[in-house]
Amino acid sequence: MRIYLPATLDELGASSDPAGGTTFAARRAHAVTDALRAALPDEDDEGLEYAAQLAAADDALLRIAAHPGVPELRLVLSADVPDAAVTLATGEDDAPSAVDVTVDVLLRDVACGHVDEPEAAADVRAALRGDESAVERLSERDLLWYDASELGAIPR
Repeated sequence: MRIYLPATLDELGASSDPAGGTTFAARRAHAVTDALRAALPDEDDEGLEYAAQLAAADDALLRIAAHPGVPELRLVLSADVPDAAVTLATGEDDAPSAVDVTVDVLLRDVACGHVDEPEAAADVRAALRGDESAVERLSERDLLWYDASELGAIPR
């Protein structure tokens, strides 16, 4: 299953598995779920994937808020994990794309990353302070695409 994993830039290379390589601890992520398909019935697969990615970008903002001192740019990693490693989030307030990843995600399972351009940092900081207009500006920004082999070169 393709998941969209919210992360911080500090997590790239921060922890490793014994066989070598970065791991991202199990956490809430987003995916194209039946609930998302039902919520957006007129969207094609690409539109549904984009909606899941945007929801993960919102959660990346929450991760930044929970980890002061990390680079203030949203990061979403697109990764492929076994279906059995994902459970649907069932809370009343959960986004229809919300899933819980029950295993650590290995960097080798990451297809690409999506990150704010460095100029977005001011809006990220403002959004973290509760500035609703900054949140709106962030929702209108496209995230930059990086191949998995380029993740180490993301400007911070």
